Amino acid sequence: MNRAPQHDFWLRTARVAFSNPFDEEFNALLPEIEAELSGRVSKLDQAGATHLRRYRAEERATMRTVFLFDTYRRFQPELDRLVAEQNRKGDATVPFADELLSLLARRGIEGEEAQRAFAIFFQIRRAHSFIGEGLAGQSDVMKTLRRHLWNNVFTHDMHIYERSLWDRMDDFSTLLIGETGTGKGTAAAAIGRSGFIPFDAKKQCFAESVTRGFVSLNLSQYPDTLIESELFGHRKGAFPGAVEAHEGLFARCSPFGTIFLDEIGELAAPIQSKLLGVLNNRVFSPVGSHEEIPFRGRLIAATHRTDLKGHFRDDFYYRLCSNAITLPTLRERLAEEPRELDQLLEHLVARIGGDAAIALLPIVRAALSELIHSNYRWPGNVRELEQSVRRIILTRTHPGGAAAAIPDQLSELQAGVAAGSLDADALLSAYCALLYTRHDNLEEVARRTNLDRRTVKRYLGVTARKR
Repeated sequence: MNRAPQHDFWLRTARVAFSNPFDEEFNALLPEIEAELSGRVSKLDQAGATHLRRYRAEERATMRTVFLFDTYRRFQPELDRLVAEQNRKGDATVPFADELLSLLARRGIEGEEAQRAFAIFFQIRRAHSFIGEGLAGQSDVMKTLRRHLWNNVFTHDMHIYERSLWDRMDDFSTLLIGETGTGKGTAAAAIGRSGFIPFDAKKQCFAESVTRGFVSLNLSQYPDTLIESELFGHRKGAFPGAVEAHEGLFARCSPFGTIFLDEIGELAAPIQSKLLGVLNNRVFSPVGSHEEIPFRGRLIAATHRTDLKGHFRDDFYYRLCSNAITLPTLRERLAEEPRELDQLLEHLVARIGGDAAIALLPIVRAALSELIHSNYRWPGNVRELEQSVRRIILTRTHPGGAAAAIPDQLSELQAGVAAGSLDADALLSAYCALLYTRHDNLEEVARRTNLDRRTVKRYLGVTARKR
């Protein structure tokens, strides 16, 4: 049959089908494709021309992509309901699986190929949910971030991903770089929960639950002597105090899961070496054991440091950074798009209190406008904003005006340094107070200043007495 009049439309459809949905090209072409795709494919159905064997070899790849995209769009509502159900319950049945796989079979896509396509459909909808909806904001830097995260899951070319990389992404490590509170954990979870999970046609379910596939560890919370055990586990009697065996993070990660290591910039050199061995050889050994246990998951790491090369062995640094993604600060986002604050407030209020809590939004907005100067720099980023929202919901005010106090503390510290009027005690006292106001955590202040907890408390006491 002569398909020349429709050829350009099919080519545009195939291009859209494998585009990054956060790219401008996708959003420019999608409305036209959506308006016509279902009707055009239905006409092919009526003509008996929706099986791939009806097409010449040079047309077949394009039409295969068209039929996959049409099937994906037809089942998108069911896929979205499945994502929501898995997020709520963990495991979930897939009642529409037979219908979807039967449609693919009628179009010449069968067996393992069809099951893989179904799994990628589900993966795409999860990525839309976690990347598109989980990371609020319409500033240019946030749009760029979402594009980068999508490429980190599917690569820059989904044709290549669908053909040969869908089961090989565990070999691509990712490093997230950003200030405290910029959302590195949220970005890591978006990547980790968007990974490929195969569909088991016999059991009519996916091989792993979305909720169990992502495990994390904040390395700054553990002393060096315990990190190795937390990561790789230990055998009973491996060291004094090891009264029973312990299963580490790598053992708890499923074959289709992701491990997230936060604050990896604090990792000591011996652990770097062992972790490098895991990334290179895909096996690990618990402390006190020579047993080699396979690791098939993916690794994502994060740090607030921008000078990692100075802290890492070169081989570990280069192996870790298959892809490095920098998260924007809240002040960058608001400088580009001031309306983003409102979008974030709506997102945070809904996340904290559910959709019904949206009535609290005017109260939160009004309280913030009274407490926060328009040029406030949000040193704690989105995490600080979230805590401000929580406190306002509880008290309708910000206790002690802490959020508004930071600019004054910073100005006083800068003025003292510029005037040369601060001795060493006063300088450390002011800096500790600034950090404590930002992070509300003595351990975090001690880590950042390289002081012990008791010394930090002493310097904070100096500041309190002066006030």
